[in-house]
Amino acid sequence: MLSNDEINQYNDDGYILVEKVVSPDQLLKLQEMTYELIEGSRKVSESNHIYDLDEGHSKEQPRLNRIKLPHKLDPYFWDILEQSKITSAIKSLLGENIQLQTSKLNTKAPDGGSSVEWHQDVAFYPLTNDSVLAVGLMLEDVTLENGPLQVIPKSHKGPTLDHSNDQGLFCGAINPDDPNFEKEKIVTITGKAGDMSVHHGRILHGSAPNRSDRARLMLFYECNAADAWPLLGGAAVTIQKLGSGELWEDLHVRTIAGQPTKEPRIENWPVRMPVPPLKLGGSIFKTQKSGGARSFYD
Repeated sequence: MLSNDEINQYNDDGYILVEKVVSPDQLLKLQEMTYELIEGSRKVSESNHIYDLDEGHSKEQPRLNRIKLPHKLDPYFWDILEQSKITSAIKSLLGENIQLQTSKLNTKAPDGGSSVEWHQDVAFYPLTNDSVLAVGLMLEDVTLENGPLQVIPKSHKGPTLDHSNDQGLFCGAINPDDPNFEKEKIVTITGKAGDMSVHHGRILHGSAPNRSDRARLMLFYECNAADAWPLLGGAAVTIQKLGSGELWEDLHVRTIAGQPTKEPRIENWPVRMPVPPLKLGGSIFKTQKSGGARSFYD
């Protein structure tokens, strides 16, 4: 469980850092599994359903942006949610009934691993309410040099900004010249391996390129309250393809704590739909690059 001070900081600023949420043994196993997956990418020459390759990737020198949906690759990535302090922390912020939106292992390669331009998570998958967050479990120490997460405190209380390119297509990033992007308020989140950042789904955030000589490994789980039903994008894509029976089963499969609900909670919050889409999308890295998103970091 989080302390009252941590809960209040999250509600007020839109982010917190929680220290030592996994044990040393759990951390070691996660590190070993991650590096084994990275080794497996030596056999891959193009991005696929598992790997999102960074520029310069080769058999001799693997360079990845991301390993997709790790909880579907090995059940331990799901088990760690229940066997660590992660779920209890999430319950303090979202309530007793929680579902997984998605998971990802961001593995920024050394010496220039790709940046993530500024965005809000809810821009990719709007829901009926904004009880949604992302946790980032640090599998290695995160420092100023290896591309840490950056946020703008309190921006989760503001509008959902336009994430379109100059042609009006959804590109997964805001325009750095947007007057609502208060760059002077940027806060950088660093921590030790085993620590966890938590950020609200509406908070503006990004991360610079990795300028260090080591990878920045972060395991992300994006979660929402069970009564935050998807409107478009993310889980909605799956839901739209399922019959009612399969849908109900899928909601149970993605339930981290508590139970699914048939009664969405509909709130008045600044929803913005991620349309029209790009012809070529995929991960946020591909969406931002192929969409010609304006860069804050370059």
